[in-house]
Amino acid sequence: MRAESSAIEAGGIAVSGDTEPGATATAPGSTSVAGAHRHRGGTPAEAAHAPADGTTDAAPCKPRTGSATVGHGAEGTGPGSGARASGPSRTDRRAGTLQAALGVTAFSLTFPATAWGLEGFGPWSLVAVRCVLAAVIAGGALLALRVPVPARRHLAGLAVVAAGVVVGFPLLTTLALQTSTTAHAAVVVGLLPLTTALFSALRTGARPSRMFWLAACTGAAAVIAFTVQQSGGALTGADAYLFCALLICAAGYTEGGRLARLMPGWQVIGWALVLCLPLSVPGALIALSYEPVHLTAHSVTGVLWVAAGSQFLGLVAWYRGMAAIGVPKASQLQLAQPLLTLVWSVLLLGERLTPAAPLTAAAVLVCIALTQRARG
Repeated sequence: MRAESSAIEAGGIAVSGDTEPGATATAPGSTSVAGAHRHRGGTPAEAAHAPADGTTDAAPCKPRTGSATVGHGAEGTGPGSGARASGPSRTDRRAGTLQAALGVTAFSLTFPATAWGLEGFGPWSLVAVRCVLAAVIAGGALLALRVPVPARRHLAGLAVVAAGVVVGFPLLTTLALQTSTTAHAAVVVGLLPLTTALFSALRTGARPSRMFWLAACTGAAAVIAFTVQQSGGALTGADAYLFCALLICAAGYTEGGRLARLMPGWQVIGWALVLCLPLSVPGALIALSYEPVHLTAHSVTGVLWVAAGSQFLGLVAWYRGMAAIGVPKASQLQLAQPLLTLVWSVLLLGERLTPAAPLTAAAVLVCIALTQRARG
């Protein structure tokens, strides 16, 4: 009899039907299920998706007599889901790099927009209102597209994203910007790529090459030196907020990048925002009742941007990029973010830029190129 088999990538399950007695069909790292009958005229069997970071996302399925259906559910249908045997293609890598770069561009406007927002809102009101507005946008998109609720096993990861990216980083950096300039706050962003790469190595087992780490550390050092020089070399009380923001944001980015391999990136940040609604709505009402609000063109524009641009659209592009090219490489694109932030600060806030900026920009671009070409 003719043996028909389908081997699902390394770490998946191989299903074999209509086999000779005793015959087996195996793939490296897979489990074989033999003797299952083919479906005729029925629903095609679901393919079992394995997370691209190599972790096991569900318990092994037991074969059932008379059925060849072996599946994990529908959450593996997003960009980056389903591991490719030979890795992402060059086109996918270019598209992922572009998406991550768009996310970085959106993030680079966050500090100037926050400074505008603080002209009319208190720090707690600004953070709570931006969370509510972003959650309304994300929840509307999820509802309109009838996206199913994520599986229970993904809720812990979404909670980490919510705590780090939706609440923690915006709140701590907003508190810091009350007494710190945008140039000084950019120290956080200068350290964030390296910290995110470290978190990714610990969380997902990624092992970038030595060249990657050397270029990443060099770029981070260049950015830190430049931003500290921009702020006059003086440390302020805002540094505690900034370094705490650095740690929790890196954790949120790493977990979001992992989840973006199991579901579309926009759904990752969308569900994280929706999960925060029980806290952000009461928080906004309380904060608005205690902190005075003065609506101006700058304050309204700032709130709208940090809500729609930084909190949702920028993170959508960012997580899609991380899913395509990996967390470590995507994170190194953020080395350009402090420099972009300083450019926006000059154009939007009237801050002065020193002659060291072009030299630092050139050094950072070289480091970015090396991290993108490094193996691992």
